[in-house]
Amino acid sequence: MAFIPKLCHNSTMEQMLFYSTAHFAQDHFDYYIIKKIPLKKINFMDKPSMQTNKIEFPPGFLWGTATASHQVEGGNQNNNWHLWEQIPGKILHGQKSGLACDWWNGRWKEDLDRAAQAGQNAHRLSLEWSRIQPSPGIWDDKALQTYQEIIQGILDRGMKPLVTLHHFTDPIWFIERGGWEKPDAIDAFASYVKKAVSFLAPLVNFWCTINEPNVYVYCGYLGGEFPPGKKNSFLAFKVMENMVKAHAAAYKAIHAIQPNAKVGIALNYRDMKPARPDSWLDSLIAGFHSKTYNDAFPVALQKGKLKFLFQRSAIPQAKGTQDFLGINYYTCDLVAFDLFKPSALFGRHFYPPGVPLSENKFLASVPSSMKEALLWAKKFGVPLVVSENGIEDSQDTLRPFYTVQHIYEMGKSIQEGCPVQGYFHWSLVDNFEWERAWTQRFGLWDLDVQTQERRKRPTVDIYADICKKNAISEEIWKKFGDKS
Repeated sequence: MAFIPKLCHNSTMEQMLFYSTAHFAQDHFDYYIIKKIPLKKINFMDKPSMQTNKIEFPPGFLWGTATASHQVEGGNQNNNWHLWEQIPGKILHGQKSGLACDWWNGRWKEDLDRAAQAGQNAHRLSLEWSRIQPSPGIWDDKALQTYQEIIQGILDRGMKPLVTLHHFTDPIWFIERGGWEKPDAIDAFASYVKKAVSFLAPLVNFWCTINEPNVYVYCGYLGGEFPPGKKNSFLAFKVMENMVKAHAAAYKAIHAIQPNAKVGIALNYRDMKPARPDSWLDSLIAGFHSKTYNDAFPVALQKGKLKFLFQRSAIPQAKGTQDFLGINYYTCDLVAFDLFKPSALFGRHFYPPGVPLSENKFLASVPSSMKEALLWAKKFGVPLVVSENGIEDSQDTLRPFYTVQHIYEMGKSIQEGCPVQGYFHWSLVDNFEWERAWTQRFGLWDLDVQTQERRKRPTVDIYADICKKNAISEEIWKKFGDKS
């Protein structure tokens, strides 16, 4: 789970932005306007756009949940996030990941049992690079065997594994060498990928190289919420560039080992609409923010050209290196032009008025933007997977409506030709939500962090009904589809 942070609070970025607004508009208007916005009021309180009471999904559709190593395993003490957790003020309330969901000690078995019993036929998990390669040139076969056991457990429960190779965490030794800021990162990541994929290839052919590279860059190098906590746009571009190159190297390495593999990324997509559709300035800045945040990475994989912020790089080896695109969709923003916010790229983000908000007001429930996200992703011409979607809700009062309505909109996008092949709810069980720690509860199952007790939330049965029927039934729609 991730979010788009406040953009670029640093003097370097401000220096880049303080050239004339007229020059900015002339050079970038055509490129950064996503699409022509009809000059009419956007009604975000509209009900989901389906007109029927039932929607069925294609045969073989994947239904699952998603997890990530540092967030569920527990005991990860050799990565950048462990170091980040030790710095006062970096994690909300000073909380630690600790045991997390205790998967490394085997509690993955009971959680995956619950997933399988609920009709899920797939599971997305990630590998912890720092466990597999604790030091340069040192490989831990026991760690690989543990992942082998978990993945075999997924298969034994009748589920298909989608394995993510990088989900925000980096080994300490890698960070000490400069991490993703240095070109050496490309070969280092490719070596790790070769080792992991060679070991696990008999069990897996569905790989996500990097989870939310846009979030990694924004939060780590522009907003400063993630490690290394920097606010430098030039480094942000360099990290984005190196991640594109590393993905390309990993893609080719995986296909050399496993020619039939399906390899892609998981992108955090944030729908961004002009706050005033009849304002060309709002349209301009919303388009620029969306292109920068949403388009940069997947376009680089499609065309071999990276355009990010105000810099460009030709990366021809990346062209055509995605067999599928994972979309992590959570929420939508309105964006207004604000001349007094140069450090935020002249844009002010806020949620549409009147829409339901999550308990910490972290997310807005705008189901129609799920379809917008998938229609946007359709342009890349590859199969799509909703690799994350969910909402923080410890009381499980909004989640039933959020889940049903967003899945409905996904179904509508399929009817309109989007090649969506699966949906992974975030998440199976409450887990450590990065700098927000344990304050946000995204799990279908509640977790008592102290006792490790799991408690079933009502959405478990609602989602199970959808998974088992491969459809949203009329009964489920009547209860949760036509309410906000």
